[in-house]
Amino acid sequence: MNEKELYKALMTEIIQKQSVILGPQIAILKARNVPSLVIGDSGHVTDIKEDPRAALQSLVDEYVKLSGQIVKNALGSIFIKYPQVEGIQ
Repeated sequence: MNEKELYKALMTEIIQKQSVILGPQIAILKARNVPSLVIGDSGHVTDIKEDPRAALQSLVDEYVKLSGQIVKNALGSIFIKYPQVEGIQ
């Protein structure tokens, strides 16, 4: 899996996790606030237009704005599955 595909898979998992917590409409709406991401109606990341690391950080920031530290705690288990991705802030 190349780097871009890795980031797309990771961000799709994040959106899916947030869909369970927030509901799919809100989770996808918040993800679509990240201009460099193309999000399908099912919540899958179909393209990353710019730096994947910056897009990942922006995606997490969108959810943190909504739910605070709870989001970072909830996403910890997903990031463990992607050790080659640098940590987020």
